[in-house]
Amino acid sequence: MKALVYIGPEALDHRDVPDPTPKNGEVLVKVDSVGICGSDMHAFLGHDERRPAPLILGHEVAGTITGGPRDGTRVTVNPLVTCGTCPFCLAGQDNLCTTRQIISMAPREGGFAEYITMPERNLVTVPDDIALSVAALAEPIACGWHAVRKAKAVLNRKDRDIRALVIGGGAIGLGAALSCQAQGIKDVLIVEPNDLRRAYIATQCAQTVTTPQTIPPQTEFDLVVDGVGYEATRKLASEYARSGGVIAHIGLGSNAGGLDVRRMTLQEITFIGTYTYTAEDFRDTAEAIFDGRLGHLDWTEQRPLKYGQKAFCDIRSGVVATPKIILSPDM
Repeated sequence: MKALVYIGPEALDHRDVPDPTPKNGEVLVKVDSVGICGSDMHAFLGHDERRPAPLILGHEVAGTITGGPRDGTRVTVNPLVTCGTCPFCLAGQDNLCTTRQIISMAPREGGFAEYITMPERNLVTVPDDIALSVAALAEPIACGWHAVRKAKAVLNRKDRDIRALVIGGGAIGLGAALSCQAQGIKDVLIVEPNDLRRAYIATQCAQTVTTPQTIPPQTEFDLVVDGVGYEATRKLASEYARSGGVIAHIGLGSNAGGLDVRRMTLQEITFIGTYTYTAEDFRDTAEAIFDGRLGHLDWTEQRPLKYGQKAFCDIRSGVVATPKIILSPDM
């Protein structure tokens, strides 16, 4: 099969690789759509020691089961493979499984390929009226869905009284904003510094969006979601979270700096690190896509997998307005 292989910093090669073979309990999935995630970009730039080259990246996947009793079934893929038996899995916190694996990280190759193998329990059936390019958004949106759910449990306030600030207008940030709205939080402001992206979100996604410099002065938010995870964005989160508020940190941009720990302590601001999502969160997100609670989700750009190198370079250069590029092996 053909796959887009990460071969070193800022280098991808569209090449022939061996077809994957399903193991016991797994099925073969023909990839239709796979999104480029921020973690893929992190690896592409050579900044992720967990993803050494050579490696097939990509974990935001939707496609069709090939072979077996469910042949032809359209599915979206939960890329997080867990044991199901450890204390975390048994407690419904399977995203913290002690032996968790995720596709696009050894030993599991990712979805920038014609085929992947996955445990059947990781697949959610996609209705015929939902495009697979839309179904592939279940993974990035589930990250925000999980963060918002956890933050709401800590805030313990009525949804209509919660004001939310979402930092970052990529798919993670936009997905978090949409998750806020689908879960009852209507007062949501997105912060996005890129002019192209900000204009796109405002006009095409019907979201309220501003720059870091133009957040209304003296404004505080009950919930701040950091979908980027750099020193500057954590500083912004620390500054604008209200007393007793919550910072939900999704982004993995850098490891250190930014948090005003003194203010967070004195004002009892809760910091929650949120890693991916539980299997239940993933299913709930998929259902919210299917029943329309998350909107039209027509804010992606589709490109051929074979031109993935250019897609990554365009994202890095800041010339992509849409929050998500979807690659397709069949284009």
